[in-house]
Amino acid sequence: MQAADLRVRTLGECRIDSPLQGLLHRRGTTEHYVDEADRVLFDDTLAMVGERIGTPPSFEPSGPRRQIFFDPANIRVGIVTCGGLCPGLNDVIRGLVLELNSHYGVSRIVGFRNGYRGLVARHGHDVLDLTPAAVQHINEHGGTILGTSRGNQDPAEIVDRLEHLGVNILFVIGGDGSMRGAQRIAQEITSRDRRIAVVGVPKTIDNDIPWIGHSFGFQTAFGKATESIRAAHTEATAQPGGVGLVQLMGRHSGFIACYAALANNDADYVLIPEVPVGLDGFLPHLRRRVRERGHALVVVAEGAGQEYLAADGADASGNRVLGDFGIYLRGRVLSDFAAAGQEINLKYIDPSYVIRSVPANPYDSVYCLRLAQAAVHAAMAGRTEMVVGSWRNRFVHVPIPLAVASRNQVDPDGDLWMSVLEATGQPTSFAVPDRAAA
Repeated sequence: MQAADLRVRTLGECRIDSPLQGLLHRRGTTEHYVDEADRVLFDDTLAMVGERIGTPPSFEPSGPRRQIFFDPANIRVGIVTCGGLCPGLNDVIRGLVLELNSHYGVSRIVGFRNGYRGLVARHGHDVLDLTPAAVQHINEHGGTILGTSRGNQDPAEIVDRLEHLGVNILFVIGGDGSMRGAQRIAQEITSRDRRIAVVGVPKTIDNDIPWIGHSFGFQTAFGKATESIRAAHTEATAQPGGVGLVQLMGRHSGFIACYAALANNDADYVLIPEVPVGLDGFLPHLRRRVRERGHALVVVAEGAGQEYLAADGADASGNRVLGDFGIYLRGRVLSDFAAAGQEINLKYIDPSYVIRSVPANPYDSVYCLRLAQAAVHAAMAGRTEMVVGSWRNRFVHVPIPLAVASRNQVDPDGDLWMSVLEATGQPTSFAVPDRAAA
């Protein structure tokens, strides 16, 4: 990682005094502007700090600036939500509107309906005027008042509509695919030499976007998932040969499965995409566990075990279509127990979309509000082609190219996975068949 990789683009010099100065003065509140020279270290370990020669890589911190780029009285702001649902979407929308209106005095705020489709004129979607009254209670509900959609749209058509509507700032709330779309929009704006800021608020319950600490909605999602794990454990312990099998979201990253399993601390096995499953070793191990203890609880992320499935094609966002490993695993477990003549009572639970369509919990609500505030401060200061995130307990600006260049995944050699192994007692690998279970 180089210092240049963390440099955030700006639209130009900030020459306008922030209206927050007057607001803070009237409230008798101490000013707390971010010093432009302040940075947040990318890596603050002693080894890195002690050994590195020159300027270490660092993030630009979020927060209000004393001087801003846009005149709040003369701008129009757009907000769009893209991709799948996630707890907290409405909280972010509400936070953006309230911060823009109440603290910066921006009165012209619109929401684009149904994701990036709403930004393309030929789709015929009207815009929604977003006022404090319009967003008053939306944080009490799941989903998004703006609607959403998947799939790419032509960035040229999107910028055409932004220019036609006189939008100066576009906030994009979405996952990695949506952020790639935001990057293409920002690049199209640059090619036209326009001064339109594009700022992202990253959204993914899978927690798979890197360099942002964790994504909003993740805590709510894995918290909701614990209800299914608890139910599966209750079912498994109530019958002889009971096996509870729970499949949770997590296409490429097993964070939800790991955290939900740790929260309950009842799972005997956690299977995630980052660690090969090895069914030839897992199935005998499961049979022995049930034979010795009378029951077992298995938590699996949806992206695990894809090497056993033949799945082709991609969805509208370009994501590879996954095979249903939970259903496949259920069949393999039942047939394996039957072949061994061992009793089994298996209950399969897949909460699926339930965990992403609920309102945000209190922690995520706070986090969403603070992300929204940080995004507004960044945009008003002319930052663009960036997302806001949390790094080392500070809110920071992350260039979109860096945020979409890789995927955040569970480290099989990291402390989170070690905690899972300690909690479950499962072996580090199922690659070698468990001969003792035969």
